[in-house]
Amino acid sequence: MLWAAVSVIGVGFLAGLEIAARHFGVPGPVTVQAREVIFAPQSGTVLYAGMALMLVVLTWRQRWVAIGAAVAIDLVFWLVRWLVDAQMMYGNGALWVTLGCAVVAVTRRTGRERALLLKGVGLALLLVAGRKTGYTWLLITSKTRPTVLDQYVATADHALGNPSWLVGRLVEATGTIGFRVLEWVYIQLAVAAVVVALYQLRKVAAERRFPRHHLVRTFLVIGLLGPGIYMIFPVVGPIFAYGADGGHWAVADLWPHTPTPVGTPLPMAFDATTPRNCMPSLHTAWATAIFIHSRKGPRALRYLGVFWLITTLGATLGFGYHYGADIIAGVVFTLTVEAALRSYDRGLDREGIRLVAHGATVFVALLLSYRFLPTQLAAHPWLGGPLLLLATASVVVAYVRTTRRWDRAPAAVHLPQPRRDRQPELV
Repeated sequence: MLWAAVSVIGVGFLAGLEIAARHFGVPGPVTVQAREVIFAPQSGTVLYAGMALMLVVLTWRQRWVAIGAAVAIDLVFWLVRWLVDAQMMYGNGALWVTLGCAVVAVTRRTGRERALLLKGVGLALLLVAGRKTGYTWLLITSKTRPTVLDQYVATADHALGNPSWLVGRLVEATGTIGFRVLEWVYIQLAVAAVVVALYQLRKVAAERRFPRHHLVRTFLVIGLLGPGIYMIFPVVGPIFAYGADGGHWAVADLWPHTPTPVGTPLPMAFDATTPRNCMPSLHTAWATAIFIHSRKGPRALRYLGVFWLITTLGATLGFGYHYGADIIAGVVFTLTVEAALRSYDRGLDREGIRLVAHGATVFVALLLSYRFLPTQLAAHPWLGGPLLLLATASVVVAYVRTTRRWDRAPAAVHLPQPRRDRQPELV
């Protein structure tokens, strides 16, 4: 019933986005995904990453067959596109294999085996659909939010020392190599997520069931809730509001060499094409989730989590896509989502509810302070900055302490107590 409810909600959500996209004269996520069955995909890496998630439910022999079939199909598509001089891209083979497994599950599997294979296919398609719906959401934010609140966030960011301006100059100093490394990490976030998820799901084929909590769940919830906050708090980012990329819509060409002046912030009009996708930073949120879920893996996976978090922070700030205020809001947002999911798995006890309420309260307080107290934060940076960081740190500390107790609890062994009313036996 739960999977059926999620499926119905998902189909309705996709249908709504499709209608909204059509209203603005562009194809929606369903149309874009359907086109990729034949035409060049937007990202072959994401399609193969999705297929990799599906492979966790298959045996090793079935995995090699699926991989071979995907590569063979892509070679055929590549040859045809080369002959007709069409756009070259891979990934159709991965999508065909994923859809083929769905057909096999419906026609050739029954009972628990069918459910397991359909769950694997669902994970793959959800990862791909999440990318498509994200693009549509960004379009909707740009079309429905004509004004942005960048002046408020930029003013509040003075309390944090204008980190985007600082990191932007550092990235500029690293030259082409530093820029390319950060760009690749920023674009290929799904690759690191799939690596961590594959480690967490490595025993699915043997145990014939999914673990209760894994990274894919967190990614999907973040992607579902985050864009809704974009609609409440539209922000385009420093490179657009205060940089050359904003054109005549920008306040001035200040980023990254000249910090913004402290004044009275006002909502500002902006174009109808730039996404309002800054508050909170979902790239930071997803990278934080990768870091959290990599902590229980081997050393190489833990190093990957640290590397991806640091470089993602460097990219989001150094490319001028986010303010420092977005970053700490993204961290609090992720920890709150993680706490809610883990608490739900445990049965929503008092400790879990308290942790989720703590995170949600701090997140709302951050947004309210950016909107209504930015001038005060900028005027007293030695007070405002530490308060923002302490509020964020309180959520981090509460999450770490609580989840450590949760992790220790299953390991506790409770020995049965002897009944006092029973007489000892004579030997």
